[in-house]
Amino acid sequence: MNLSHGRPILAIPGPSMIPDRVLQAMHIPSPNIYEGELIDITYSISADLCRLARTEGRVGMYIGNGHAAWEASLVNTLAPGDRALVISTGRFALGWAEIARKLGVEVEILDFGTDRAADPVVLEARLRRADAAGIKAVLTTQTDTASSATNDIPALRAAIDAAGHDALFLVDGIASFGCEPFEMDAWGADVLVASCQKGLMTPAGMSFVFAGTRALEARKGLERVSPYFDWAPRFAPELFYQNFSGTPPTHHLFGLRTALDMIFEEGVEQVWARHAVLASAVWAAVDVWSETSQIACNIADPAQRSRAVTTVRAGQDHGARLRAWCEQKAGLTLGIGLGLDGAATPPGEGLFRIGHMGHLNAPSILGTIGTIDAGLKALGLAHGGGALRAASDVIAEALAA
Repeated sequence: MNLSHGRPILAIPGPSMIPDRVLQAMHIPSPNIYEGELIDITYSISADLCRLARTEGRVGMYIGNGHAAWEASLVNTLAPGDRALVISTGRFALGWAEIARKLGVEVEILDFGTDRAADPVVLEARLRRADAAGIKAVLTTQTDTASSATNDIPALRAAIDAAGHDALFLVDGIASFGCEPFEMDAWGADVLVASCQKGLMTPAGMSFVFAGTRALEARKGLERVSPYFDWAPRFAPELFYQNFSGTPPTHHLFGLRTALDMIFEEGVEQVWARHAVLASAVWAAVDVWSETSQIACNIADPAQRSRAVTTVRAGQDHGARLRAWCEQKAGLTLGIGLGLDGAATPPGEGLFRIGHMGHLNAPSILGTIGTIDAGLKALGLAHGGGALRAASDVIAEALAA
């Protein structure tokens, strides 16, 4: 018996489900790339991306994934031989650090493990040390997509300030942008990195780097910057093609324009609130499953959990088995584990991730939870009963308010 036929549900932490409205906006012939609607759309997108990031700064749009944006953020702010302190709470800050190393940056890792957010007190103490004087930048993720830990960005900025340090503060918001609050200027981030395929509900292929005043000044002091990744022409293009260092990503721009329209029509604060409620529904379900099993949220403290993705520990090889059942038997794709479970099992086998980002609502979350619950039953995996009721109670309470 197989019940996977029908519209599949993608519950991975990006790419997220694409709204029909976005797909329809992209389903057009190739447009004129020299004048007309595409040019107007591009500049409106730049303005609205900054509006969503809550910044008066500039945004550069890149044809590439999040790794491209990581590289762009680094080559415009740091030179070979500069020092960077990278705050790690999972896997993705380490990936950013590796790119920095390959660019010749001296990298120090401040590692907080994979089951909690970064501690601002520890960061402040590190930056107060005499040997911290040469650190040019502090890098971190708002949400680590592997661990689902979410860092308190204002608190980390406050720790840098309390230490009296002048390092640039670079934040990866790839998993969280458009899903949970981010106030670039108010929170003191000098650089924000984001991409289109998660909270922005557009097919993968575009990424963004936002820069504030201090980051723009850092760029001016660099002798050599990669011609493609240089954000200076993108921030102040004399000709339209300089926005993308060549041919624009035409259909992505039409899709992204529509996705941004949907976000602002709903209201940014409402988008954030919707993600918070649906994340809480997922956590309520996991709490019930955990009552008689090893199942648990990877991040124990709800205040440190992402509103966009939840990493779940299932034990042994149960995560891999459950993921396979959900996709093959029921049409639900869950996120793979990214090796946070150590040497006891093959990397990722005991984990699964629930992406709850972008174009989703109560039925999509309750359907995801109900399908996982059915999978646990079908596979004979230990779990507490009543998860779907717990999740629906969270949603009912929120909608009754």
